[in-house]
Amino acid sequence: MLYDAVVMLGLLMLGTAIALPFGSVDKVAFQDFWFTLWLLGVCFAYLGSCWRYGGLTLGMRAWHIKLISGDDQIISWPRCLLRFFIGVISLSVFGIGILWALVDSKNRGWHDLAAYTLLIKSCEQ
Repeated sequence: MLYDAVVMLGLLMLGTAIALPFGSVDKVAFQDFWFTLWLLGVCFAYLGSCWRYGGLTLGMRAWHIKLISGDDQIISWPRCLLRFFIGVISLSVFGIGILWALVDSKNRGWHDLAAYTLLIKSCEQ
């Protein structure tokens, strides 16, 4: 998650630069609804496209972890969106939804349970 956070920080800075000319100049995340929604969209664009096309983010690639569907299907956009939003909720409750993977028999967090996805060890290098 730390590797992907570095990538997303850069993307959020780019997203902020793109949003600056539009609307008010007082753009503050979590205070300006539309700006916050835009930044969430930027995060989803990165994560969702990585999950949808290949099942790997930069951080997942570095640790040889791949996201797969629980039913051997390509992970659809609605599933990616569900996984993203449940992941946001999981983090917002002090990471309990992420830590849930420590007690789940298949190491799934809330977001994996909701989207019917699974992280596996990948052989890709």
